[in-house]
Amino acid sequence: MARASTSQDGNTGPPYGPDKVAVRSDEEAQPSSTHYDLEKLGRQRPEAFASAFAEIFFCFSLLASTFMAEFFVSGFNIILPAVSVALDIPADARTWPSSVFSLVTGSFLLPFGRLADMYGGYLLYVSGLVWFLVWCLISGFSQNYQMLIVTRALAGLGPAAFLPASIMLLGKTYRPGPRKNLIFGLYGAFAPLGFFFGIVIAGVAAEYMTWRWFFFLGTIVLAIVCVTSFVIIPRDKGEAGDQGVKMDYLGMVTIVPALLLVVFAITDGAHAPDGWRTPYIIVTFVVGLLLLATAVYVEGWVASQPLLPFDLFKPKYMIRLNVSLFFAYGAFGVFLLYASFYIQDVMGASPILTAAWFAPMAAGGIVLATIGGFTLHLLPGSILLIISGLGSLTMMLLFAFMPEDTGPRTYFAFVFPAMIGATLGVDIAYNVSNVYITTNVPRRRQGVAGAVINSLLFLGISFFLGLADLAVAENQSRGLKESYRIAFWFGTACAGVSLLIFCFIKIGKAKSQLLIEEREEMGHILGE
Repeated sequence: MARASTSQDGNTGPPYGPDKVAVRSDEEAQPSSTHYDLEKLGRQRPEAFASAFAEIFFCFSLLASTFMAEFFVSGFNIILPAVSVALDIPADARTWPSSVFSLVTGSFLLPFGRLADMYGGYLLYVSGLVWFLVWCLISGFSQNYQMLIVTRALAGLGPAAFLPASIMLLGKTYRPGPRKNLIFGLYGAFAPLGFFFGIVIAGVAAEYMTWRWFFFLGTIVLAIVCVTSFVIIPRDKGEAGDQGVKMDYLGMVTIVPALLLVVFAITDGAHAPDGWRTPYIIVTFVVGLLLLATAVYVEGWVASQPLLPFDLFKPKYMIRLNVSLFFAYGAFGVFLLYASFYIQDVMGASPILTAAWFAPMAAGGIVLATIGGFTLHLLPGSILLIISGLGSLTMMLLFAFMPEDTGPRTYFAFVFPAMIGATLGVDIAYNVSNVYITTNVPRRRQGVAGAVINSLLFLGISFFLGLADLAVAENQSRGLKESYRIAFWFGTACAGVSLLIFCFIKIGKAKSQLLIEEREEMGHILGE
């Protein structure tokens, strides 16, 4: 971790302090040594890495983890038809092996984020990866659908642990500046890349091997990531133990079941025997809301160290940003699922062709990550968020008007620009928000910040996808094509809301700057 710099006179010290501060009224004056040090620190390799080799493998491990999380989400949806036949899964239970994974992950992110703040990112990250590997491997040996549902649920605890820990490790290791922008850009790009390769490998496994090989091939890659992480990731246990952070058990026993019950009711409401009129849907939804209200009271007025501290949202525009991201990720989740269904079920494309049509989204993610790393400190975040919102709106509108023809004209007029829009929509918003949130949160809160970032993603997708499923189920009499269009119009509304809120968020350029702790110390030195 780069906490010190070498000044021009050879002395080593923090990039702030009485000897470094130059107060000037003339804006055209030469930059102070503070400015020089910050720019240098924002671009150089962190001191945690002894060599470029160590930094490359560190980034490989963290980027590969989000890659594999998306791999096991998207790919499983492709092999689900084959799994349903092989394990004789009833029609009313076919969504559960897929949805239970995201449900468990989204619900347990906050407590695991707190554990990362308590015991360090390394422990939670490596433990989460190993747990994920074990249960993904066991899923490949499932003998019935009950076993598959249980193993998928338990596997969901893995990403709940390593996703917030990965953002915590990145946020603590890299200072605000161009280098951090580039790494976070690549981190965001590896999610759609993993989504794409999940579709490809699942399509190959389903068509040329068996569905079990999807899990086996994935666990081989996970094993490589686990070994790399164990060797390369810096240990930060001692540093975390000095923060005095404790678990909020009362918050945990209210927030986790509240999220599980509410999201379960919304997700399963469209597939229950009598829809939302089914008794267990009503009961779980009401109980979940009561627990959620209790959790708000506990976190705001009872807990001494709340699991979700309200001052996390104290920075300006933080609440607006979180609400807009919730809608934006919801629109993206609706697009991913129903675009796949529309391409295969309505347009009649094969799984391999579907994967090929999603390729621009993966390629665009890599391009945007590279460009973003060099432009986030040059362009205002407000402009980038508006571009992101326009991309999300474009992807939904194009599929809402999509014809059934699978010819080249339809692809280049509708599918290709929609995939580019999807890349712009999710990658830019994810990168800008990650940099902004981690930069404006103290080091002791980086784990919880990572949990909030991923909770918005997983819960946003689950929440709005459940509502979209309900809308589709209520309009099945219109036919498959028209019912899917209902989902796209619903996603258009979500994208429109996120774009509207983005217009009222003012975020500047992601330039090199002081850490939160350094700003506080700076204010103390100056007597502020």
